[in-house]
Amino acid sequence: MIDRRLELLRAVERQGTVTAAAEVCHLTPSAASHQLKALARELGVELLEPIGRNVRLTAAAHTLLTHAQILSAQWEQARAELAEYRDAAASGPLRLCGFSSAATALVPDAAARLRDTHPHVMVQVSDAEPRQAFDRLLSRDVDIAVVVATPDIPSHADPDFELHSLLEDPLDLAVPVDHPFAARESIALSEAAEEPWIVGATGSTYYQLVMLACVDAGFAPGVAHHASEWDTGAALIAHGFGVSLAPRLAHLPLGDRIVRVPLAGPTRPARHVLAGIRAGSSRQPSIAAGLEALQAVADSKRPDGAGVRRPADRP
Repeated sequence: MIDRRLELLRAVERQGTVTAAAEVCHLTPSAASHQLKALARELGVELLEPIGRNVRLTAAAHTLLTHAQILSAQWEQARAELAEYRDAAASGPLRLCGFSSAATALVPDAAARLRDTHPHVMVQVSDAEPRQAFDRLLSRDVDIAVVVATPDIPSHADPDFELHSLLEDPLDLAVPVDHPFAARESIALSEAAEEPWIVGATGSTYYQLVMLACVDAGFAPGVAHHASEWDTGAALIAHGFGVSLAPRLAHLPLGDRIVRVPLAGPTRPARHVLAGIRAGSSRQPSIAAGLEALQAVADSKRPDGAGVRRPADRP
């Protein structure tokens, strides 16, 4: 087993404070501080140094973490190889998490598929925002995280994780049914530059998606309202308070009062849906089965325009 104090130190590096790292690792701040001090004493080096009210990792801590990343990946690989000496069938617990619309559109279908194809795998499902999902992977709370790619998630080069592409989910312009854009077959996103916009909470995944798409189209959206839940955002759109971008996988309430207009142009915005796992764990039977099930479900849901509500569909 890998010393859990190394995982705690990795959490300090990612979170920036002992308090935040303790929360991720399900410890009290005092317990986390005690464990880190005990690790430093055993190794005979300082691992943290104070910077004002916060701390930062020492050079010795960074050296230790380089080895910890290698050890963690090797441990995951060892578990995969040891599984070959047991029954080859995937079995045991498999914990999946996903962001809101993935937890609805992808993860339950994958869990159902696993129930049919690997009945000895005990699937547990939860929802989590992408950044939180990677913390949960490191703390071993989950085994596979379905996330949407945003600038603040780990990159493909991050040694702690492996990222597997599942699908691209196009974004449509969502407008009220009586909006002039509702009669259009398609629209360039730049044409909505002067519209009032409804976006997610500042800093949220949805907020970043909308802002990045608009900036790529050459404008900064005028934010009129923030809505973290699709129900709220859909109600605001339906009542004419603004427009927004709706991922094709996401179910929009009040669908008879909202029109999805496909976006046209050389670069059509989409969100990239990924499955993240701990580095080295992909060959573990239950995780391999989970990735296979997620990919099969994602392949079956690749958007092809079906479900986009055209003007002719209006009652």
